[in-house]
Amino acid sequence: MTRQHNLTDPAVDAAIDTACRSLRLPTIRAQFTDLADRAERDQLTYRGFLAELLMAECEDRDRRRSERRIRAARFPREKSLRDFDYDANPNIPPAVINTLSTGDWVRRGEPLCLIGDSGTGKSHLLIALGTTAAMAGYRVKYTLAAKLVNELVEAADEKQLTKTIARYGRVDLLCIDELGYLELDRRGAEMLFQVLTEREEKNSVAIASNASFSEWGNTFSDPRLCAAIIDRLTFNGTIIETGSESYRLAHSKARQNLASTR
Repeated sequence: MTRQHNLTDPAVDAAIDTACRSLRLPTIRAQFTDLADRAERDQLTYRGFLAELLMAECEDRDRRRSERRIRAARFPREKSLRDFDYDANPNIPPAVINTLSTGDWVRRGEPLCLIGDSGTGKSHLLIALGTTAAMAGYRVKYTLAAKLVNELVEAADEKQLTKTIARYGRVDLLCIDELGYLELDRRGAEMLFQVLTEREEKNSVAIASNASFSEWGNTFSDPRLCAAIIDRLTFNGTIIETGSESYRLAHSKARQNLASTR
């Protein structure tokens, strides 16, 4: 494209729009006018104005990438660490959660186990830490334990098990929720073990379970397989016991008591 000098303002705007479309710079295209007006008011240098444009594009690209990673994780709902009520969950140490929020454990491929009764914040933390990891640039996948096992069984029946296990092995963080809610037959448990083995000491696994490790024999009927799975999920990992007092139930009771006093 031949460059022309002394263009009118509408022609300049049209040229910028065309160039941004061609170069795939949607943020600069959308914000150019406002940024140019602000640069003029603030008397920015040409270099300063160029830096503002490029930083705006980079920041927006980072945001869009984070949003895509969060969507790809398939979380069932939005949860954040900012919304977590530590006062209602005294068993959960904020310092440990803050350390986990840095994502270093995901980089090192370490596991995380959240163990406690229903309503004690396990799934909230699992989703929130998974979301934080996705925002930090890691590939994350969330699934229910029963759903994962069913998918593996179907893949085996269709002779796609190796491919499916490899797919689950590639993500940086695999979040498995509701492990221990349902009893797994030996075939399903063995396939789950294969997924964990594929990821061992390479990529992180985070699980949430309402059963203590001593009760996992009810989920995994084979004692040796049960012990091997626990070993995979705890070696060099972090174990957080969220307790037995349901803060959801306590919160509901508090709301009811408040309503009755009005």
